[in-house]
Amino acid sequence: MKKALITGITGQDGSYLTELLMARGYEVHGVIRRSSVFTTDRIDHLYRDPHDPEARMFLHYGDASDAAGLQKILWQVLPDEVYNLGAQSHVKLSFDQPEYTGNVDGLGALRLLEAVREIQERAGKSIRFYQAGTSEMFGASPPPQSESTLFYPRSPYAASKLYAHWMTINYREAYGLFAANGILFNHESERRGETFLTRKVTRAATRIKVGLQEKLYLGNLDAKRDWGHAEDYVEAMWLILQQDEPDDFVIAVGEMLSVREFVERTFRHLDLDWEKYVEVDERYLRPTEVEALQGDASKARTTLGWSPRVRIDELIRRMVEHDLELAYQERTLRDAGHVLMPRGIASQ
Repeated sequence: MKKALITGITGQDGSYLTELLMARGYEVHGVIRRSSVFTTDRIDHLYRDPHDPEARMFLHYGDASDAAGLQKILWQVLPDEVYNLGAQSHVKLSFDQPEYTGNVDGLGALRLLEAVREIQERAGKSIRFYQAGTSEMFGASPPPQSESTLFYPRSPYAASKLYAHWMTINYREAYGLFAANGILFNHESERRGETFLTRKVTRAATRIKVGLQEKLYLGNLDAKRDWGHAEDYVEAMWLILQQDEPDDFVIAVGEMLSVREFVERTFRHLDLDWEKYVEVDERYLRPTEVEALQGDASKARTTLGWSPRVRIDELIRRMVEHDLELAYQERTLRDAGHVLMPRGIASQ
């Protein structure tokens, strides 16, 4: 039975990747940070008590800022594959917390690579390493963007991820590690965090539909992105580590849509006129904007045999239907007299 270690296992991508790996017979280990509240809701359906002989998912407390802790986990698990998905991944927040973002997203990847290198050299254990990159690394470079496009990061988040990208290549070339990069364009789902743009839009639109919210405040409506479904993209991650040689791949649908169009299609799905409810708030604008991202995933299609199954309209439909059910549940509880916790400022 193969073993995989996933940082960021409780996130959107981590949960879908865990499902995929377990379906393929893996034993999956995940790194989670200590918290005073439960943060495992995306993977709770996969959990079994570790005393259960059928258990194949195990969680370990760790943090990307703790090299010794990460190294200890790797020695305990001795995985065949490591997927580094853990990150501070909110672009706007990275401007407010640049040092933290650089420490976790950039140096965190280096700490993992160094632990993998040590295990390979001391124990002779070959470990395949996947680094989760981002289309934000292309930044101001004009679309379409492929593996040969010049990187031009426009945020602390993108710069930190670019450091991790190049360190992954360096460890591949310097130490012979099977270390590969996936440069993933925007990928969303029903499990996306509610402070991220797409989920913020679908949650707000459905709450407006049932009378729980009046307005949605957004930043740059003209920014254009290439959106796919996270379930498709984690399959690409797995395929990248199944190749004979490590390499770097752009993963994208190849279709570009503006934020304005995403909002319009979301509200149209609910028979609402988005212009009546959406307002621009300058507080949500980035100091340096990325105007247009559109991926060219020709290499992934040819080499990996990968192609996306979910297109933008299907993605929106799934997210809206999921969030509309949540909105109806919330409305039912409110009408029954239950006191609801106020929603976060960032989601308004």
